[in-house]
Amino acid sequence: MKKILFTVLAVLCLSFVFNCSSVPTKNPQIQREWMLVSFENYAKQDLIKSNAKINLTSAIENGKIKGGAFMGCNNMFFSSEFKKDGKVTISEMGSTMKACLNMKLESDFSKSFKDMTNYKIEGHFLTFTDDKGNSMKFIAADWD
Repeated sequence: MKKILFTVLAVLCLSFVFNCSSVPTKNPQIQREWMLVSFENYAKQDLIKSNAKINLTSAIENGKIKGGAFMGCNNMFFSSEFKKDGKVTISEMGSTMKACLNMKLESDFSKSFKDMTNYKIEGHFLTFTDDKGNSMKFIAADWD
């Protein structure tokens, strides 16, 4: 009887151990698709027309989110690390290499985005700032 009880308990314990896997952390405040609504001297209307956005919906792996961006021509990709103290690190930026007629927004965005060091979420808005006071503001695509 003791052997049967021990065997059943051992099987139950092993099933718990093997079935428990780490669930990727999800931060619904950050891990969304964001539409760019304010950046340098660009009109909001032009940003919307270009479908300017970043996508942060990937799972968090090793504390980082692999993101994507689109500013009207090429698909961009990057790695981002959001800290609880409002700091952010953008790294590993790259993009496809299509040639388009107007790539100014894309060029300006990629130069500025990698230098962003702080983030703030207020309601449905995500704002990035750098150490020089430059900023870019996004609104959650799913806010309504």
